[in-house]
Amino acid sequence: MILTFTANPSLDRTVELAGPLIPGGVHRLGADRTQPGGKGINVALGVHCAGLPVTAVLPAAPADPLLALLEAEGLPHRASPIAGRVRTNLTVLSSPAVTTKLNEPGAALDAAEVAALEELLLDSARPGDSVMLSGSLAPGLPVDEYVRLVRALRARGARVGVDTSDAPLAALAAALEDAAPDFLKPNAEELGQILGTDGAALEAEAAAGRLDGVAAAALDLHRRGVGAVLVTLGGAGGLLATEGAAWYCPSPAGPVVSTVGAGDSATAGYLIGRALEEGPAERLARALAYGTAAVGLPGTTIPRPDQVRIDASAVVRL
Repeated sequence: MILTFTANPSLDRTVELAGPLIPGGVHRLGADRTQPGGKGINVALGVHCAGLPVTAVLPAAPADPLLALLEAEGLPHRASPIAGRVRTNLTVLSSPAVTTKLNEPGAALDAAEVAALEELLLDSARPGDSVMLSGSLAPGLPVDEYVRLVRALRARGARVGVDTSDAPLAALAAALEDAAPDFLKPNAEELGQILGTDGAALEAEAAAGRLDGVAAAALDLHRRGVGAVLVTLGGAGGLLATEGAAWYCPSPAGPVVSTVGAGDSATAGYLIGRALEEGPAERLARALAYGTAAVGLPGTTIPRPDQVRIDASAVVRL
């Protein structure tokens, strides 16, 4: 079983403009869609579409519109009740190929709601399960929430992955000695946050074929106890450090419609490959193929397996 944990889920509303977004201007909307969102939910949808057993764990009031959207998707989920409403995140797609995101902070959880949410997740996990902790933390959750959950879940025999940023990522990076996850999925910016350097520069170096910096950083995290480190590098591809080595895969060619959810789709692809017991090169190729397929779809649409083209021949061991 794969479990995903979305600490700060969302309703993802995506609107399209016919032209460029002009600050202070008046715009008429074209396409307008609302989908279930939050990084863990996106990952769960990708795994679910691949036909693998998955359950999404999240906080939401019983009548929250998000739960109706999850029901419509047929996604198995368990929700811990909260008093507040799930946030709405707005994505504006404008020309030429520009994505602008406006994210609400989310409802604040009180101490009882935090405890109930943690209990639900831990109660859902069984030995051998894969648990993916994804995204930002809702207000009210402690900054070291993922550190605490990694320790508790690993004590229960689960394999734990983390995809987060900013202060929660810094807290995790500082606690790798006894809270190293089995899987970590930073993008270039987040890898830069761990290193205290410019993530954009790392991505630019990778795009120019200079992979030493990214590879060294990912392998260092691996040597510090992280089982596998998947670094997504936007148009420059992705790098995987695991089993004492590093692999690189360029991004497959494809159209760019919306970049929202691409990293989560890559995470879903990686978890699917791991569940299928694929090797590192195949897992990396599948992750990049899922991310590329997502970029070519509107809004926060997560690709189905028939929309994904996997080519492991492009992967090189560094």
